[in-house]
Amino acid sequence: MVQDKYLVWQFNRGRREALHQIYEKHKDRLITLAAALLTNVSMAEDVVHDVFIGFIQTEGKFQLTGSLKGYLTTCVANAARNRNKAEYQRRHASLDDIVPPTAKRSGDPEFNAVFGEESGRLAWALEQLPYEQREVLILRAYSHMKFTTIAAQQNTSIHTAQGRYRYALDKLRELLTQGSSRHRSQAATQTVKLRKLYI
Repeated sequence: MVQDKYLVWQFNRGRREALHQIYEKHKDRLITLAAALLTNVSMAEDVVHDVFIGFIQTEGKFQLTGSLKGYLTTCVANAARNRNKAEYQRRHASLDDIVPPTAKRSGDPEFNAVFGEESGRLAWALEQLPYEQREVLILRAYSHMKFTTIAAQQNTSIHTAQGRYRYALDKLRELLTQGSSRHRSQAATQTVKLRKLYI
Protein backbone atom coordinates (compact mmCIF):
# COMPACT_ATOMS: atom_id res chain seq x y z
CA MET A 1 0.00 0.00 0.00
CA VAL A 2 2.88 2.35 0.77
CA GLN A 3 4.38 1.56 -2.63
CA ASP A 4 1.03 2.31 -4.31
CA LYS A 5 0.78 5.66 -2.51
CA TYR A 6 4.29 6.52 -3.66
CA LEU A 7 3.47 5.49 -7.25
CA VAL A 8 0.30 7.60 -7.16
CA TRP A 9 2.33 10.54 -5.82
CA GLN A 10 4.78 10.13 -8.74
CA PHE A 11 1.92 9.68 -11.22
CA ASN A 12 0.33 12.94 -10.05
CA ARG A 13 3.62 14.69 -10.79
CA GLY A 14 3.59 13.51 -14.42
CA ARG A 15 6.03 10.62 -14.18
CA ARG A 16 4.86 8.13 -16.84
CA GLU A 17 7.08 5.38 -15.43
CA ALA A 18 4.87 5.37 -12.31
CA LEU A 19 1.77 4.82 -14.46
CA HIS A 20 3.56 1.98 -16.26
CA GLN A 21 4.46 0.36 -12.91
CA ILE A 22 0.87 0.68 -11.65
CA TYR A 23 -0.43 -0.90 -14.86
CA GLU A 24 2.07 -3.77 -14.80
CA LYS A 25 1.41 -4.45 -11.13
CA HIS A 26 -2.38 -4.69 -11.42
CA LYS A 27 -3.24 -5.55 -15.06
CA ASP A 28 -3.20 -9.37 -14.87
CA ARG A 29 -5.43 -9.51 -11.81
CA LEU A 30 -7.81 -6.92 -13.29
CA ILE A 31 -8.04 -8.68 -16.67
CA THR A 32 -8.74 -11.98 -14.90
CA LEU A 33 -11.45 -10.29 -12.83
CA ALA A 34 -13.04 -8.67 -15.89
CA ALA A 35 -12.82 -11.93 -17.88
CA ALA A 36 -14.59 -13.76 -15.08
CA LEU A 37 -17.31 -11.11 -14.93
CA LEU A 38 -17.78 -10.85 -18.69
CA THR A 39 -16.70 -14.36 -19.79
CA ASN A 40 -15.01 -12.76 -22.77
CA VAL A 41 -11.26 -12.06 -22.79
CA SER A 42 -11.31 -9.41 -25.53
CA MET A 43 -14.03 -7.44 -23.77
CA ALA A 44 -12.14 -7.86 -20.48
CA GLU A 45 -8.98 -6.39 -21.97
CA ASP A 46 -11.00 -3.49 -23.41
CA VAL A 47 -12.59 -2.81 -20.02
CA VAL A 48 -9.22 -2.75 -18.24
CA HIS A 49 -7.75 -0.46 -20.90
CA ASP A 50 -10.76 1.86 -20.59
CA VAL A 51 -10.29 1.97 -16.82
CA PHE A 52 -6.64 2.93 -17.24
CA ILE A 53 -7.50 5.56 -19.84
CA GLY A 54 -9.88 7.07 -17.30
CA PHE A 55 -7.17 6.80 -14.66
CA ILE A 56 -4.70 8.65 -16.90
CA GLN A 57 -7.14 11.53 -17.17
CA THR A 58 -6.92 12.06 -13.40
CA GLU A 59 -3.20 12.80 -13.57
CA GLY A 60 -2.26 15.64 -11.25
CA LYS A 61 -5.49 15.50 -9.28
CA PHE A 62 -5.99 11.83 -8.29
CA GLN A 63 -6.44 11.34 -4.55
CA LEU A 64 -6.08 7.85 -3.15
CA THR A 65 -8.36 7.48 -0.13
CA GLY A 66 -8.16 3.68 0.28
CA SER A 67 -6.11 1.03 -1.46
CA LEU A 68 -5.25 1.37 -5.14
CA LYS A 69 -6.10 -2.31 -5.63
CA GLY A 70 -9.59 -1.71 -4.22
CA TYR A 71 -10.08 1.42 -6.30
CA LEU A 72 -9.06 -0.27 -9.56
CA THR A 73 -11.11 -3.39 -8.73
CA THR A 74 -14.21 -1.24 -8.19
CA CYS A 75 -13.57 0.64 -11.45
CA VAL A 76 -13.21 -2.61 -13.40
CA ALA A 77 -16.32 -4.15 -11.81
CA ASN A 78 -18.36 -1.03 -12.63
CA ALA A 79 -17.04 -0.91 -16.19
CA ALA A 80 -17.73 -4.64 -16.63
CA ARG A 81 -21.28 -4.15 -15.34
CA ASN A 82 -21.84 -1.29 -17.81
CA ARG A 83 -20.36 -3.33 -20.66
CA ASN A 84 -22.52 -6.31 -19.72
CA LYS A 85 -25.67 -4.15 -19.73
CA ALA A 86 -24.76 -2.66 -23.10
CA GLU A 87 -24.02 -6.12 -24.52
CA TYR A 88 -27.32 -7.46 -23.16
CA GLN A 89 -29.25 -4.59 -24.76
CA ARG A 90 -27.40 -5.02 -28.04
CA ARG A 91 -28.09 -8.75 -28.07
CA HIS A 92 -31.76 -8.41 -27.32
CA ALA A 93 -32.24 -5.54 -29.74
CA SER A 94 -30.97 -7.61 -32.69
CA LEU A 95 -32.79 -10.62 -34.09
CA ASP A 96 -29.72 -11.51 -36.15
CA ASP A 97 -27.81 -12.59 -33.07
CA ILE A 98 -29.44 -15.95 -32.35
CA VAL A 99 -26.34 -17.98 -31.42
CA PRO A 100 -26.16 -18.51 -27.66
CA PRO A 101 -23.14 -16.79 -26.04
CA THR A 102 -21.75 -20.08 -24.72
CA ALA A 103 -21.66 -21.54 -28.22
CA LYS A 104 -19.69 -18.55 -29.46
CA ARG A 105 -17.18 -18.67 -26.64
CA SER A 106 -16.58 -22.42 -26.68
CA GLY A 107 -14.52 -22.07 -29.88
CA ASP A 108 -12.80 -18.87 -28.79
CA PRO A 109 -9.08 -19.75 -28.45
CA GLU A 110 -8.38 -16.72 -26.24
CA PHE A 111 -11.16 -17.71 -23.85
CA ASN A 112 -9.96 -21.33 -23.72
CA ALA A 113 -6.34 -20.25 -23.24
CA VAL A 114 -7.21 -18.08 -20.26
CA PHE A 115 -9.59 -20.47 -18.57
CA GLY A 116 -8.15 -23.77 -19.79
CA GLU A 117 -10.06 -26.98 -20.23
CA GLU A 118 -10.36 -27.78 -16.53
CA SER A 119 -11.75 -24.43 -15.52
CA GLY A 120 -13.81 -24.17 -18.70
CA ARG A 121 -16.64 -25.89 -16.86
CA LEU A 122 -16.37 -23.34 -14.07
CA ALA A 123 -16.39 -20.49 -16.59
CA TRP A 124 -19.45 -22.01 -18.27
CA ALA A 125 -21.21 -22.40 -14.91
CA LEU A 126 -20.37 -18.81 -13.94
CA GLU A 127 -21.85 -17.62 -17.23
CA GLN A 128 -25.14 -19.33 -16.36
CA LEU A 129 -25.55 -17.20 -13.23
CA PRO A 130 -27.47 -13.92 -13.34
CA TYR A 131 -24.94 -11.09 -13.64
CA GLU A 132 -25.63 -9.62 -10.18
CA GLN A 133 -25.00 -12.99 -8.52
CA ARG A 134 -21.88 -13.63 -10.62
CA GLU A 135 -20.55 -10.19 -9.76
CA VAL A 136 -21.05 -10.64 -5.99
CA LEU A 137 -19.49 -14.11 -6.09
CA ILE A 138 -16.41 -12.99 -8.01
CA LEU A 139 -15.90 -9.77 -6.06
CA ARG A 140 -16.17 -11.67 -2.77
CA ALA A 141 -14.29 -14.85 -3.66
CA TYR A 142 -11.66 -13.49 -6.05
CA SER A 143 -11.17 -9.88 -5.00
CA HIS A 144 -11.94 -10.45 -1.30
CA MET A 145 -14.26 -7.44 -1.13
CA LYS A 146 -16.43 -6.97 1.92
CA PHE A 147 -20.18 -7.36 1.53
CA THR A 148 -20.68 -3.74 2.61
CA THR A 149 -18.50 -2.55 -0.28
CA ILE A 150 -20.20 -4.88 -2.75
CA ALA A 151 -23.65 -3.78 -1.58
CA ALA A 152 -22.70 -0.11 -1.97
CA GLN A 153 -21.31 -0.79 -5.43
CA GLN A 154 -24.48 -2.62 -6.50
CA ASN A 155 -26.65 0.03 -4.85
CA THR A 156 -28.44 -2.56 -2.71
CA SER A 157 -28.60 -3.70 0.92
CA ILE A 158 -25.94 -5.86 2.51
CA HIS A 159 -28.54 -8.61 3.03
CA THR A 160 -29.36 -8.62 -0.69
CA ALA A 161 -25.65 -8.85 -1.54
CA GLN A 162 -25.20 -11.74 0.90
CA GLY A 163 -28.31 -13.45 -0.50
CA ARG A 164 -27.01 -13.11 -4.05
CA TYR A 165 -23.73 -14.64 -2.90
CA ARG A 166 -25.49 -17.63 -1.30
CA TYR A 167 -27.76 -18.14 -4.32
CA ALA A 168 -24.74 -17.95 -6.62
CA LEU A 169 -22.83 -20.56 -4.61
CA ASP A 170 -25.84 -22.89 -4.52
CA LYS A 171 -26.50 -22.55 -8.26
CA LEU A 172 -22.80 -22.93 -9.07
CA ARG A 173 -22.61 -26.08 -6.95
CA GLU A 174 -25.70 -27.46 -8.69
CA LEU A 175 -24.39 -26.67 -12.18
CA LEU A 176 -20.96 -28.15 -11.50
CA THR A 177 -22.45 -31.30 -9.97
CA GLN A 178 -24.72 -31.77 -12.99
CA GLY A 179 -21.78 -31.16 -15.30
CA SER A 180 -19.63 -33.69 -13.42
CA SER A 181 -22.23 -36.45 -13.60
CA ARG A 182 -22.85 -35.72 -17.29
CA HIS A 183 -19.08 -35.83 -17.92
CA ARG A 184 -18.76 -39.16 -16.03
CA SER A 185 -21.71 -40.58 -18.02
CA GLN A 186 -20.10 -39.58 -21.33
CA ALA A 187 -16.77 -41.07 -20.21
CA ALA A 188 -18.49 -44.34 -19.26
CA THR A 189 -20.23 -44.49 -22.65
CA GLN A 190 -16.89 -43.93 -24.43
CA THR A 191 -15.26 -46.68 -22.34
CA VAL A 192 -18.02 -49.15 -23.27
CA LYS A 193 -17.62 -48.27 -26.96
CA LEU A 194 -13.84 -48.76 -26.78
CA ARG A 195 -14.25 -52.15 -25.07
CA LYS A 196 -16.61 -53.30 -27.83
CA LEU A 197 -14.01 -52.34 -30.43
CA TYR A 198 -11.35 -54.48 -28.78
CA ILE A 199 -13.53 -57.54 -28.01
